[in-house]
Amino acid sequence: MGEGGCIPSMDLFRSEPMQLVQLIIPIESAHQTVSYLGDLGLLQFKDLNSDKSPFQRTYASQIKRCGEMARKLRFFKEQMSKGGVVPSARAMSRADIDMDDLEIKLGELESELIEINGNSDKLQRAYSELVEYKLVLQKAGEFFYTARSSATAQQREIEARQFGEGSLDSPLLLEQEMSADHAKQVKLGFVSGLIPRDKLMAFERILFRATRGNVFIKQTTIEDPVTDPVSGEKVEKNVFVVFYSGERAKAKIMKICDAFGANRYPFTEEMGKQAQMIAEVSGRTSELKTTIDLGLMHRYNLLSSIGSQYEQWNLLVRKEKSIYHTLNMLSIDVTKKCLVAEGWSPVFATHQIQDALQRASFDSNSQVGAVFQILHTKESPPTYFRTNKFTSSFQEIVDAYGVAKYQEANPGLYTIVTFPFLFAVMFGDWGHGICLLLASLFLIIREKKYSSQKLGDIMEMTFGGRYIILMMSVFSIYTGLIYNEFFSVPFELFGPSAYACRDASCSDTTTWGLIKVRDTYPFGVDPEWHGSRSELPFLNSLKMKMSILLGVAQMNLGIIMSYTNAKFFKNSVNTWFQFIPQMIFLNSLFGYLSVLIIVKWCTGSKADLYHLMIYMFLSPTDDLGENQLFPYQRNLQLVLLGLALIAVPWMLLPKPFILKKQHEARHQGESYELLHSNDDSVAVEASHDSHGHGHEEFEFSEIFVHQLIHTIEFVLGAVSNTASYLRLWALSLAHSELSTVFYEKVLMLAWGYNNIFILAIGVLVFIFATVGVLLVMETLSAFLHALRLHWVEFQNKFYEGDGYKFSPFSFALTGDEDE
Repeated sequence: MGEGGCIPSMDLFRSEPMQLVQLIIPIESAHQTVSYLGDLGLLQFKDLNSDKSPFQRTYASQIKRCGEMARKLRFFKEQMSKGGVVPSARAMSRADIDMDDLEIKLGELESELIEINGNSDKLQRAYSELVEYKLVLQKAGEFFYTARSSATAQQREIEARQFGEGSLDSPLLLEQEMSADHAKQVKLGFVSGLIPRDKLMAFERILFRATRGNVFIKQTTIEDPVTDPVSGEKVEKNVFVVFYSGERAKAKIMKICDAFGANRYPFTEEMGKQAQMIAEVSGRTSELKTTIDLGLMHRYNLLSSIGSQYEQWNLLVRKEKSIYHTLNMLSIDVTKKCLVAEGWSPVFATHQIQDALQRASFDSNSQVGAVFQILHTKESPPTYFRTNKFTSSFQEIVDAYGVAKYQEANPGLYTIVTFPFLFAVMFGDWGHGICLLLASLFLIIREKKYSSQKLGDIMEMTFGGRYIILMMSVFSIYTGLIYNEFFSVPFELFGPSAYACRDASCSDTTTWGLIKVRDTYPFGVDPEWHGSRSELPFLNSLKMKMSILLGVAQMNLGIIMSYTNAKFFKNSVNTWFQFIPQMIFLNSLFGYLSVLIIVKWCTGSKADLYHLMIYMFLSPTDDLGENQLFPYQRNLQLVLLGLALIAVPWMLLPKPFILKKQHEARHQGESYELLHSNDDSVAVEASHDSHGHGHEEFEFSEIFVHQLIHTIEFVLGAVSNTASYLRLWALSLAHSELSTVFYEKVLMLAWGYNNIFILAIGVLVFIFATVGVLLVMETLSAFLHALRLHWVEFQNKFYEGDGYKFSPFSFALTGDEDE
């Protein structure tokens, strides 16, 4: 849809006139032509090769080529995201880039980047292994140093004790014992390494069971997480040394280490060699760190170079791919020198399309220009409404129900006003309306920033409906001023109240003591009515009757819209046998009720309208008594009741017989009249005639049953839909009562304690309750109910919504996703 100003026009009432065009394009200028038409975005191409698979089409290889380039660009984007490089949005014309050169360049950059990444991964893994090896050397060295020191001290203590207590035979006995101990000593092997800390307990348990307890394990914690050489992630690990005896035990330990992902590193017992190995590992670690930093710098520079042109490359590849997709929808002429295209375009775009064809022929140096011609068809065109950023969101509400048929009356134009107004009737509070207004203005002020960002699902929906929220807030402020409610508190904004207490006994305005002492309050509900005993029945009556008036008015608008459709499509049958009886039936009952409500308001009568309407059906001839509002009312009721009864067979009987007569007249050659109808059965019949099936038998029973269903649906719907509008009254009272509860039972109750701490808690609870319940949940509830009233009660009177949307080939609508 087009973007323009923020003022809706009558273009929304009927869709744009469309035409089916045919283009005959020389092959040498086909690419340039489709490119210019994509920039224009006003032609919806038809697929003339629908019988062919994607691999059988002419430009399948070019699409595959573009897809491969798009894959490389996605790889670059992923690498830039990992490297912290933000692509530049610098503009560049398409003429600056050649597709062949770009394909070669992307391949070279991908190969270079893959090589850099591979080398970097190898270096990083080697560096991580050296870091772990250094930790093992340090921690395991501490194990052996501590053990050796402890063993030496114990040996000296034993020797000192034995020599001090010995006799003449002691040296000989000690020498024999020591020689025997040396003969019994067994050389213990050991395995050292690192293991993730969360696996340590299971590792020790499995080792103990596998070796039947013939191992000794020493382990210590590493304070900081280390980078795992395999996964490249930071992991908390422990250094371990497992002492064992025998080759079988060693083999088992090796397998268990591999199973638990423990990294094993060699270690020597000699202190001198340990210090030498630590020095060597430290030197190699430093060298690798320098090499890795240089590699990362080179990678960052390469990604920055890619990022400076990424957006232009990506845009070009997406455009090229969409151009070849479109070219695959065109058929090749028998001479194989031209491509034939067919598509839908708005009538106003004829000159623009012709200009694009001429420019494409000139720029591509084609010897032959493209041919543009209009085709005549009975195929139903797509629906196209020219919208802007203000009207598009309201049109989306209608399209969510169903896209309008070609040039069917569009409810979107009225929805701009009726939708936010019905919402406001349920949400009326000018304090809450101001909060919504501020939120919508915030989104509108920052719309340039947010429109270029990817938002979350909820935030994206809210931002897309920012102008709907703006209108809802403005109407909510208006109805809130009528209800005289600011967070449920009344104000004397337009002057003093017209009422005052009769005496001091009603000073708290909770008794029947109010008398009128001034002129009527000029706008909205008098502030004195709030808080009085008469408030609830008065507001009940006001909002309930107002709901009926609004509902009957909107349903009448829906029937009038059906009349405009019938007149536009020159369908006299629907005019005489659908629009007129529907208007008579609806207004004979509920239109009359609306008049009675207004008369009662104007005269101040005490008539009981419930009793009056019920006995209009049960006892139409009885005297009205005190319920009579004007002279000759009973006679008028008899006439209206008779008209309502006549309207039902008027809707049911004549139309099927007239349609049958017209069908017979057409096929007898006596007369021909193309019947455009909103009726599904007639549309089906006309469609059959247009496709050469006019000799099919007219199914009178099917048409009659359809008309019977339509009549019953309207009669019952007139009652149920009117009752459905009472949701306006119910939700309005619920919103008002919730506001009152939060104000009186939270805010004012906390205020009454004269305690700053309790008051602060009360204010916070009031704010969160107001925002969470009234500004979020109640807003959503009122929105959904207003949506239902438009979709069901209003649009079902005239709107079929069985069309399809105009989807032109446009680069502006090309998404980032590759097919």
